[in-house]
Amino acid sequence: MSEYYDDYAPGDFYGDGDGSDDYDGSPLEFANPGGRSALRAASRSNPRNLPCPNCGRADMLTPKDRARGYQCDRCADAAEGGYGY
Repeated sequence: MSEYYDDYAPGDFYGDGDGSDDYDGSPLEFANPGGRSALRAASRSNPRNLPCPNCGRADMLTPKDRARGYQCDRCADAAEGGYGY
């Protein structure tokens, strides 16, 4: 197996290798299903109450977003598009 895949367990391609990735494949898990955002939907158990680590704007991320190392959509779009936020 390639060195790039050594951290992943079979069936856990996007996880951290220990099988703990709780994504169930449902588009309803995302804040904007079918859109460009990777942010997770807010819920009682996953509230959108954390700041973006880049711009510091409040209430941009959920605990699941932070655990995955995400930033807010505005910062992600800026990073991917090559323009500042």
